[in-house]
Amino acid sequence: MTLTTSVSAATTAPPVRSRGFVPALEGMRGLAALGVLLTHVAFQTGASSMPVLGRVWERFDMAVAVFFALSGFLLWRPHAAAARGLGTAPATGYYFRHRAARILPAYWAVVIAVLLLLPSAADSAGWRVWFSNLALLQVFIPLTLTDGLTQMWSLSVEVAFYLVLPLLALCLARLRGDAARRRVPVLIGAALLCLGWNFIPVPTPDAIHADNWLPAYLPWFAGGMVLAELVDIRLTAGPARWVRVLGNQALMWAIALVAFLFSTTDLGGPAGLTRAEPWQYAVKMALGMIIGFALLAPLVVGERRHRWLESRVAATVGRWSYGIFLWHLAVLSIVFPVFGILPFSGDFAWVLLLTVALTLPVAAASYALIEEPARRFARRRDRAKAQARPDERAA
Repeated sequence: MTLTTSVSAATTAPPVRSRGFVPALEGMRGLAALGVLLTHVAFQTGASSMPVLGRVWERFDMAVAVFFALSGFLLWRPHAAAARGLGTAPATGYYFRHRAARILPAYWAVVIAVLLLLPSAADSAGWRVWFSNLALLQVFIPLTLTDGLTQMWSLSVEVAFYLVLPLLALCLARLRGDAARRRVPVLIGAALLCLGWNFIPVPTPDAIHADNWLPAYLPWFAGGMVLAELVDIRLTAGPARWVRVLGNQALMWAIALVAFLFSTTDLGGPAGLTRAEPWQYAVKMALGMIIGFALLAPLVVGERRHRWLESRVAATVGRWSYGIFLWHLAVLSIVFPVFGILPFSGDFAWVLLLTVALTLPVAAASYALIEEPARRFARRRDRAKAQARPDERAA
């Protein structure tokens, strides 16, 4: 991620943030991961076809909106801070190295394990499937989403956001100092404009749909980006009425609940895998933006503690959340044959319990053996480079 005015800056020092680590966000990330797991279990056990409740279980896929809003908030926060003189954003090289270290090692481990060891995936894994999954291009190459890895479409979208974020920062580079007040309207305007993406007849190959590409989901990221701007406005302008509103957890979470309930109706799309109409996609994107923004706002704007989201259990699940997301479908694919359960035949609660119980230790191992070592390696490399530069100059 680049500084708003110096995209090519060479420094590798970590960014100075306007706010430090927010523990409640880690707990929220863990809940979002479990929400994604729940909706997949509901679909594969047939619970998503239940009257009334089926639409609720199915729409837990809106947890992806929370993931995207979290990414938008956390990755945009240094840029929002830099625009108001509250800190700096990392250089492009630093940003991409640490994003890669955070995402790719664990992801590649899952892809290799699934395509080699899961029979339903390995039997049809030609070179196109291997290439598209390793390169996170599943939403662009037809018929390459495979068993145990179908959830990775959202990671493909998220990585596309990582790639374009420095360009977005550059586009707003002139909105600094006094002009920074225009950043929120610009981001909201861009999000509203992207709601029309699904009305554009974008030509695509068979079995590929442009509504799975980044422009369709930018409103979900924008919810978090706007929140990052508002946090820094609060730091520079002081308390205001909107701060009290956004910090009111009961109010904001009630708004999120109402938006979620609307998403379970035909406004958010038809039941099952039936393709939605463009206007339904637009409504779903708008509702997801509201859900993500409203759930996160009181956690980062409000001053009260959120004990259950900051508890040791929530923090632990949050640390393992990426592994939960990566591994849960592979685990779910194994649960059915191992425990003699037929897919789409019920046993929702039992399959959910088994999948959670087996996914958590796998995610813990992924975190301890792959994710955290990769992040430490990236940090050590940057520290070593930073220490080497003064020696080179002295020589």
